[in-house]
Amino acid sequence: MRMADARAHRPVMLEEVMEALHINAAGIYVDATFGRGGHAAAILQRLRGEGRLIAIDKDPGAVEVAREWSARDRHFTVYQGAFAMLEYFAETEAVSGRVNGVLFDLGVSSPQLDTAERGFSFLREGPLDMRMDPMQGESAAAWLAYADEGDIAYVLKTYGEERFAKRIARAIVQARQVAPIETTLQLAEIVSAANPAWERDKHPATRAFQAIRIHINHELAELEQGLSQALRVLAPGGRLAVISFHSLEDRMVKRFMRDEARGGDIPRGLPVPAAAFKPTLRVVGKPIYPGDAEVAANPRARSAVLRVAEKL
Repeated sequence: MRMADARAHRPVMLEEVMEALHINAAGIYVDATFGRGGHAAAILQRLRGEGRLIAIDKDPGAVEVAREWSARDRHFTVYQGAFAMLEYFAETEAVSGRVNGVLFDLGVSSPQLDTAERGFSFLREGPLDMRMDPMQGESAAAWLAYADEGDIAYVLKTYGEERFAKRIARAIVQARQVAPIETTLQLAEIVSAANPAWERDKHPATRAFQAIRIHINHELAELEQGLSQALRVLAPGGRLAVISFHSLEDRMVKRFMRDEARGGDIPRGLPVPAAAFKPTLRVVGKPIYPGDAEVAANPRARSAVLRVAEKL
């Protein structure tokens, strides 16, 4: 993909993200989830002089595109890895504590969903992989081949908030005894048949695929690390902007920003003196949601929520 292609593609809440990051032309920014590069392209358009953008992504395909950009743009650098490595990359670039803005655009990118071979989509036939980096860790098929029924149910319930987790887990274990579960449509059919209450306008395998993907990629654990590291690499006055696409991520982001704005996660009712509280963030405004026009043009944006905070 060329940089022009990324600019032609409008990423979720582009103008809202640019306003949230409060771009300084000579500032230092981190796009911790490069993906298709839409937000990154918009940031780069605004940089001048000593301005810098550091991009991070697990996906080798995304990194390949980003490296083509970096060869042509001195303002841009890319690293392959999890966003839980943000602080390490910032230290490598000697910018830790001097970063003016960090962006997390969570979830799966459109190219990953649209490429059947990646195994993220329950609508397209492909190998049941689901790894953000296909060269690291085990695939969804490999995990489902041996996982205990209780472990599968826990993942479906915890990461997918699936009401019928136990029933679906039992169906998966029974199905694999007949034949290995190796493709996306195999799994989608098993889950759909085991789900007794299909939600309106939502595929019955949506929650299960989300849960397994989060588990395979350790997404919530990496998000927790990434948020803490973002706080450390930001300069005073630097902005943290996070786009979440489901409630588990959003609750984690909301709790992190709230606790840091309070000065710590201290249980209510304890006689703690005011001096003990040392807030590190200021929450900027209220949660931001895509407008009706954006959702109509891009249905994948409908569940997005943007939260913004500023380092004190």
